[in-house]
Amino acid sequence: MKIDPPSLGSGAARNCKIDINVNAGRWRFWKKQLTPDSKLVLIDSMKTKFVLAGCIALLPFTFVGTASAKDPKIEQALRDLDAQWSNAASAKDVDKVVSFYSDDAIVLPANAPIATTKAAIRNLWSGLLTSPGVNMNWKTTKVEVSKSGDMAYASGTYELTMNDPSGKPVNDRGKYLVVWEKQTDGKWKCGADIWNSDLPASAPPAAEKK
Repeated sequence: MKIDPPSLGSGAARNCKIDINVNAGRWRFWKKQLTPDSKLVLIDSMKTKFVLAGCIALLPFTFVGTASAKDPKIEQALRDLDAQWSNAASAKDVDKVVSFYSDDAIVLPANAPIATTKAAIRNLWSGLLTSPGVNMNWKTTKVEVSKSGDMAYASGTYELTMNDPSGKPVNDRGKYLVVWEKQTDGKWKCGADIWNSDLPASAPPAAEKK
């Protein structure tokens, strides 16, 4: 979002102080007390991925108070559902894997663009599960259900093996976070899915000397 500072010729501009601080390439604009009733406003330009990461980090606040309203039946049902989902991936059943997503789900895979349509999600999983030597599974380690009982998030770990271009098996492991949403028909569907590797990123190949 772009904020244009007030004209230096305006009366409001003469009564405000603007402090511009450059930090790591980001501009922060502070406006202070234009009127007795105004409050301090902070405007921070951030990249989309940091905004998304912030939203995911705030998920636990959505589930404040879940302990008193915790339903072990819902938690177990979601653990079972996630296990069925993992089994479908292990069986390389693309149709079954995609069926766990809601119609408006989003998927944020590692090292790939966000998938925001069912077609894009299908292409993502089809490409992954048809890769040579692929074997994938995951396991839920934590489930939190919202106080309203119609939303939950699950986190866990995954293991993935696939062949590199030379045919050599490559092993990966990491973690994931899934947001489950209860549909109008009572079924639970995944509304958001994100995962990334625990392994360090590979170093780029060294440039050839001429």
